[in-house]
Amino acid sequence: MVEKTDSKKVAQRQAMPEQKPEIRRRNFEEVPVGYTMEQAMAEASRCLQCKKPGCVEGCPVSVDIPGFINCITKGDMTGAIRNLWGKNSLPAVCGRVCPQEIQCEGNCIMGKKGEPIAIGNLERFTADYERIQGSGELPPKEKPTGKKVAVVGSGPSGLTVAGDLVRKGHDVTVLEAFHKPGGVLVYGIPEFRLPKEIVFSEVAFLERLGAKVECNQVVGRTVSLDELFAEGYDAVYLGVGAGLPKFMNIPGENLIGILSANEYLTRANLMKAYQYPKVDTPIPRGKNVVVLGAGNVAMDSARTAMRLGADTVRIVYRRSREEMPARKAEIHHAGEEGIEFCLLTAPTKFVGNDKGRLTGMECLRMELGEPDASGRRRPIPIKGSEFMMECDLVIVAVGAGANPLLTQTTPDLSLNKWGYIMADLETGKTTKKGVWAGGDIVTGSATVILAMGAGRKAADSIHKYLTWGW
Repeated sequence: MVEKTDSKKVAQRQAMPEQKPEIRRRNFEEVPVGYTMEQAMAEASRCLQCKKPGCVEGCPVSVDIPGFINCITKGDMTGAIRNLWGKNSLPAVCGRVCPQEIQCEGNCIMGKKGEPIAIGNLERFTADYERIQGSGELPPKEKPTGKKVAVVGSGPSGLTVAGDLVRKGHDVTVLEAFHKPGGVLVYGIPEFRLPKEIVFSEVAFLERLGAKVECNQVVGRTVSLDELFAEGYDAVYLGVGAGLPKFMNIPGENLIGILSANEYLTRANLMKAYQYPKVDTPIPRGKNVVVLGAGNVAMDSARTAMRLGADTVRIVYRRSREEMPARKAEIHHAGEEGIEFCLLTAPTKFVGNDKGRLTGMECLRMELGEPDASGRRRPIPIKGSEFMMECDLVIVAVGAGANPLLTQTTPDLSLNKWGYIMADLETGKTTKKGVWAGGDIVTGSATVILAMGAGRKAADSIHKYLTWGW
């Protein structure tokens, strides 16, 4: 138990200390450095402890936010982490990468007239405190049921299912295709935003609870779903994500120096190019880098390129800043680090030299018209506005699709026209008996916490199935 602070309630939100931009733009250390105990307790004391907390309604996994924050104000960090674990198996991850500004914090009553409670920062602080100096005591589990569940994929939805079901007494094995667990949390999100040790510590927590993790298991190739059932599994959850790269199909796209954000970030993160020269992972390095797209993946790619030594890094996006889908914090951090934003700009073709290497990109100016199906204003080309942009590396971050590796070998698993698995959004049930699915392989690319929310619903449904039947 920590001594309770004597500080009075404060109206001003506690800013999270960060590395200075001119320093961090060339290193891969985490940008925010975390609250002190005093800062965390001062921030927690701002919470009004609402009787009908909107923050909980805004959380896809329904964390008891006032409850864990109240524990912090009392200095009860054991109570705070136990409260979080009740709904969230990955609090250290969520505290770092969730879009709190449009979810829990976006619904905070304090934000109506001022700044909302820094819920994400407090969640991160609680999880970090437990990891570094907590008791290590595990939450309680139900008695063993004798039922076996295979979870395919160790990303956020799969880990959530594993954590929920192992606590309900089931025997859970997580099957991961890569050589390290964590899925997109490890291969997609850079070290400066989500350190690998944080992800691995969350996975280790689930292993301590009793979940088994097996890497290098490419389900759909090394083993089929039917073979998993034959091996004695009673249920299977598919949380394989959406990792098939998308390109723009414009002239010159096969030039040397153009690659997908999926490959670029996997080389930088999972294959540890960020540790060069300690780890000599082959990765393209450009002096004048262009990133196409404006989501979180684009920001991650641009900020990684800057840290790998680029002279200039440009984000090229066909809409305006208001339409950029990335988190505001990521856009802000990218701007601080010297990333340039070339907005209302669309590439039309790539040009190269006689050796087949990229040297530049032809672009077209755009203007915004009426909203399209996404709700954002449609970009319209401005005739005669073509211009050239010099670049020697282009990273394409315009989204990802469903990888057909598993689904091609499971004909009785229904897919939609885009190749995503058809599953009930409230239960995760698929058209194949005993099989559930959730996260990006069902919805398309989304956020970590939405994938976790899908995992939570699926875990509840799987538990009912294992107890009462389909």
